[in-house]
Amino acid sequence: MSLITRIRDRGQGDQGQVVVLSREKEQRDLKKESAFNALKAKIHFRLLNLLDLARLAEAPDNVLQEDLRRGVDFILAEENLVLPYPEKDRLCKDIRDELLGYGPLEPLLRDNSVGDILVNGYNKVYVERQGKLELTSVCFNDNSHLLKIIEKIAAGVGRRVDESTPMVDARLPDGSRVNAIIPPLALDGPALSIRKFSKDPIKVRDLIAFESITPEIAQVLEAAVKARLNILISGGTGTGKTTFLNVLSSFIPNDERIITIEDSAELQLQQEHVVRLETRPPNLEGLGEVTQRDLVRNALRMRPERIILGEVRGGESLDMLQAMNTGHDGSLATIHANSTRDALTRLETMVSMVGLNIPDKAIRHQISSAIHIVLQLARLSDGSRKMMSLHEIVGMEGDTITMQEIFSFELLGITEDRKVKGEFVASGIRPRFMKRLEAMGLKLPTHLFRQNT
Repeated sequence: MSLITRIRDRGQGDQGQVVVLSREKEQRDLKKESAFNALKAKIHFRLLNLLDLARLAEAPDNVLQEDLRRGVDFILAEENLVLPYPEKDRLCKDIRDELLGYGPLEPLLRDNSVGDILVNGYNKVYVERQGKLELTSVCFNDNSHLLKIIEKIAAGVGRRVDESTPMVDARLPDGSRVNAIIPPLALDGPALSIRKFSKDPIKVRDLIAFESITPEIAQVLEAAVKARLNILISGGTGTGKTTFLNVLSSFIPNDERIITIEDSAELQLQQEHVVRLETRPPNLEGLGEVTQRDLVRNALRMRPERIILGEVRGGESLDMLQAMNTGHDGSLATIHANSTRDALTRLETMVSMVGLNIPDKAIRHQISSAIHIVLQLARLSDGSRKMMSLHEIVGMEGDTITMQEIFSFELLGITEDRKVKGEFVASGIRPRFMKRLEAMGLKLPTHLFRQNT
């Protein structure tokens, strides 16, 4: 055997030994983690009988930590177990999260850099940071542990999830949106999706800093909201429609009565006079459901000055258009669509699904007279969210709704670090709604609409 062959064989042998050692270490870590989780579950169960949870929930953080530590020390002493300080500290934190929070999700909920939390079974937890998904090391003990956390979240808003109702929409106390689906519909174990909301609501200056819009566009949108124009925000999933809706609502004067209607309450309005309404799913007997359409109809009897509809997705579209056309100006709503034209087509489809046999032309006429501005949002390949276009609806030509684009975002390419390169441009068209703005004493500089050269 040559020297080169012996060296190569020795190298292959070393590589195999490294793989074996790595597998052994992984198995040891798994056994250690499994033993830790078993101990945590045991102590957790014992603490439920030792501690007054109602008192702990209202106790200061230092008192809570001290009570938990004393309880853990007491149980460890009874079991004749000794733990190093780092493991005991981790044990206390994990048990605290289980008792008063949402278990393994708590560190992710406290992390301000996390936007979405996506749980695909007990051992696969993904998060979104800056528009990109990444796998985390967070995991649950098993699927039953994950299911208990889902049940706790649903119970917090008076809803339930089980085999008879295996899907649930809910929200966390901070307003974060939650959707969960469990077996038998979810084949690989319970799946949980959380759309987090920042503790500090995003303001218009933040959108400008993120380059989602320009100061000029922000100035036009502020004037449009104050002039009580009806605005529809269109975009795909995760494009920031609700965030944008929150920002636009911040321009509403503080002395106006606002009524919000949502499937799951998540808007963060800052005004004082706000009435928040939320839909209710049917009970186990299929009774008691309250839809968005029911809430829109009821809202019209509540003397609203502004109606904000979280998302248009069904029969409430007809009632929304009727409200906009009967004196309830200044309404805001969002819709899922890939373009402004698709948004109007989808809105027309929703109205036709109500089943009242309204002619298509009559529906389009209602849309063209009710809605003044349609905004299109998008999430680009680098994870950034931008307003791609601002269209004004100007009327009807035959059977077609006519629009004109006022602002748009032009893509210019990709930089070396994979960032999207582009710029906002004005079409050079002076919007027709400028007459309404001026009639209300809102004057905008003419250079805002000057075409880029």
